[in-house]
Amino acid sequence: MDISTIIITAGVIGGIAAICSSALALAAHYFAVEENPQIGELEKMLPGINCGACGYAGCSDYAKAIVTEGEAIDRCAPGGGDVLEALSEATGAAVDAFEKTVARVHCAGDADNAQHRHRYNGIMDCHAAHQLAGGDMTCGYGCLGYGSCARVCPVDAIEIKNNLAIVHPDLCIGCKACIASCPRGIISMVPASQKIHVLCSSKDKGPIAKKACQVACIGCRICVKLDEEAFTMDGFLAIRNYDNDVTNPAVVEKCPGKCIVAVGAALEKGEPTCA
Repeated sequence: MDISTIIITAGVIGGIAAICSSALALAAHYFAVEENPQIGELEKMLPGINCGACGYAGCSDYAKAIVTEGEAIDRCAPGGGDVLEALSEATGAAVDAFEKTVARVHCAGDADNAQHRHRYNGIMDCHAAHQLAGGDMTCGYGCLGYGSCARVCPVDAIEIKNNLAIVHPDLCIGCKACIASCPRGIISMVPASQKIHVLCSSKDKGPIAKKACQVACIGCRICVKLDEEAFTMDGFLAIRNYDNDVTNPAVVEKCPGKCIVAVGAALEKGEPTCA
């Protein structure tokens, strides 16, 4: 191949590239869709965690949805009241007062309290353990303790302590990532202001539940009798109704299963509480 052929080939390729680039530039100019500048302004107000708690892929998509689709501005749990107030001022949308919610693991069956039916020797993952004959715990409802929730938490608000997942409410941003990660479905969002919880998810009858775990709910209904507004029953399991405050803190000391606990707040009589 002589030099002239090389030059001609290079010229043709270069010409085609120039034509294509010009066509793309023209297309970008004439078909460009201008973005509402308010989208960028709202995105800057959001925390930038891109956790998906709002239901969108990230803060940018959520900001766009607020502006273009009229999405509610109260879906950013990690942003808290400050972000909600800023979004309200920027959009003119009125909202109710922000109530912080945090993740709560409804189980107290750590290695000292819960029984194991066999030794699990596999991947340190709750889903993997759960898929293997329903997990290694005698209780089919309790925390498996292999840390799937802790690994997905973007702010390290969950630790595995004595084979039990513990959420630190002061660190929790309410992103709900841990809820989706739990194969047992025993994590839920609860109001941060509420301090008394049922830390059990077992729906087995009392004798069976107690044999599997020393701090299991036995379905005695004492909590409901003491405070029927704050507690209900789902079969043999006591359920905390977070729409109502606990007006009778005696539910903690009267619970024979010791599965109703006060977390982070002193009782009226000053008894020590669970951490």
